[in-house]
Amino acid sequence: MVRFKNRYVLCEVISEDPRCRQCIEDRALGLAIRDAIARVHGDYGLACCSISFTVKYLNAYTGTVLLRCRKDSYRLLCSALPFVRHLESRAQRYPCSLNTLHVGGTIRTCQKFLIRYNTAQLLRLLQNCTNEEERQCIQKSLLSCSLTEEQSQSGDEEEDDDTE
Repeated sequence: MVRFKNRYVLCEVISEDPRCRQCIEDRALGLAIRDAIARVHGDYGLACCSISFTVKYLNAYTGTVLLRCRKDSYRLLCSALPFVRHLESRAQRYPCSLNTLHVGGTIRTCQKFLIRYNTAQLLRLLQNCTNEEERQCIQKSLLSCSLTEEQSQSGDEEEDDDTE
C-alpha cells in the first residue's frame, strides 16, 4: 500500500475591509484558489492541484487558512496564491490577498509555527503600545497562548477528579 504525502500551506488573508474576514467561507476560498490556479497554470495545474486539495482549517476571525495539497504539486499551489485578488461571498466581492506564512509536512508543524508567529506578532504589538491599559491587555493575550498555563490547569483538574 502506498502512502500519499501531502504538504500543508499556512496562509493569512489580508484585506482592508474588515467585513471580508467575517464573511469568508471555506468553499468560497477554495473556489477562488482553484480559479487562480486555472488562470496561472491552466488545466494541467488545476488537475495536479485538485487531486487532494482541501481547505483544512479556516479561522475567519484571525484570517488564518490551512490548505492541503499533494507533495508533488504544492509549488503550483504556492505560485498561484498571490493571484487571488478577491473573494466572493453572499453575492458580494471583497478585495483581498493571500500571504503564505509556512509550508509544512504535517498539520502539527504548521500549528507550532503559528504559535511562534502569533507570539512574535504580540511582542511586536507590545513594543508599540502607547498606554498601560493596552500593554496589560496584550500581556494577558501573550500569557494565554503559552502551553505551560494550559498544562497546569489541566493537571489541577485531574487532581480534583482523583480526590472525589
